Amino acid sequence: MVGAAEGVGDAVLAAVADEQHTAVAEVAAAVRAAAQAVVGLAGAEQPPGLPVRALDDPRDDVLEAAEHRPALADGLGQAEPVVEVDVDPAPAAHLARHPAGRLPAGAAGLSLWWPAMPQTPKIVVLEGDETGQELLEQALRVLDPAVIGVDVELERHDLSLEHRRATANGVVTEAARAMKEAGLGVKAATITPEGKDDVGSPNRILREEVDGKVIIRTGRRIPGVTPVAGVFAPISVVRMAVEDAYGAKQWREGDEGSPDEVAFRTEKVTRSTCRAVAMYAFRTARKMHGKVYGGPKWTVSPVYEGMLKEELDRAAGLHPEVGYQPVLIDATYAGLVSGAADGPLVIPALNRDGDCLSDLVMPMFGSIAGAESILLAFDDDFNTQVAMAEAPHGTAPALQGKDIANPMAMILACAAVLHFGSIRGHADCDRASRAIYESVLEAAGSGVRTHDLGGAASTSEFTTDVLGRVRTKIDVWSSLGTTV
Repeated sequence: MVGAAEGVGDAVLAAVADEQHTAVAEVAAAVRAAAQAVVGLAGAEQPPGLPVRALDDPRDDVLEAAEHRPALADGLGQAEPVVEVDVDPAPAAHLARHPAGRLPAGAAGLSLWWPAMPQTPKIVVLEGDETGQELLEQALRVLDPAVIGVDVELERHDLSLEHRRATANGVVTEAARAMKEAGLGVKAATITPEGKDDVGSPNRILREEVDGKVIIRTGRRIPGVTPVAGVFAPISVVRMAVEDAYGAKQWREGDEGSPDEVAFRTEKVTRSTCRAVAMYAFRTARKMHGKVYGGPKWTVSPVYEGMLKEELDRAAGLHPEVGYQPVLIDATYAGLVSGAADGPLVIPALNRDGDCLSDLVMPMFGSIAGAESILLAFDDDFNTQVAMAEAPHGTAPALQGKDIANPMAMILACAAVLHFGSIRGHADCDRASRAIYESVLEAAGSGVRTHDLGGAASTSEFTTDVLGRVRTKIDVWSSLGTTV
């Protein structure tokens, strides 16, 4: 939105600013009147609004509540009044009368636009293997409309190892195309077979098919759990989703098993992928009020790894307000366990470096199952086009059928994909996302934890507790409406 809202960074407050602008008020009144004449319009009944600022990003304000400001439930009494935020009827009537998506000219030069989005968000669900599938089923309970107050369509695809073998990975390609069209996906952990002639990992196919560029994983403090090395501020690892070691061509020459046998690997990185990692890292650091820290081994590999360093330097020039401390990858590891994380950090990395880094960062906060992993695909302006969320851990076959695995990461993956659903125009998804994020962390803080975090709750018990908290939040926020 433009006009009075241009200087307001918060989406809710921006709506209020424009409602208070004289020209917009006149247009809004006219369009709201038109809404009354439209029979059967979706959105004619205004849904309850979020009483305080919406979730900016699944990696910052909710997750830093303990460090920077009270959580939503504790801060309702301090919220600024919001009067008559009119979010649904006007756009509904407008779209009915002006399908092109714009108001008629003459509103004091204002240009208001709403993207024409499906009324029900579709989330492509990628089923997996072993404990990964069990955790997915538990996590999907939080997407029940009766829990979150939002209708969502779940389109399921079976990516189990058995089905991938039966279809020669055809199901993976089909699921990736569906996810690219929907823009949203949630994936269970899957088995990657070791045989060189087997189906391999579905992750590479998914990432390439949706043109994924970045994977972000954020280690964050879990209330009631003491982190390692005195780390309390969040640490986000922003890595390449494609190319580098995981997209390398490999072969061997010489007699198999002989001392003269030689293994080769040809890796590549592209400027566009390096730029996506660098730009997203700085944007994330700006949102987190943190700094960009780390980097590749550009001194040893100035041509290959140096390309990422060049893009980081470029992005630093475009974001002078963001702190930037380039550090070689080996020194980055040392710094993480020796006090470098004295505030929020964002660590950009090559594909394999980032995979290893995130497996270090997550357990520093208590468990690798304590946070979600998000694959992102962008347009040319680095706006998110596809978001696929998953748990960063594997299928944990030793825990299968025991109901003891930690479901936090998979539940938070559902929260993350709802957040990105709100970015695609489904406003109610943001409220549901925040409710899930807060409920997961509050459950852990109240002592409801699985065995890996020193608790006694089972997988299903933890999930059930989270469901109750989500329902309560949605109910309370609905009661408060938009008047507080």
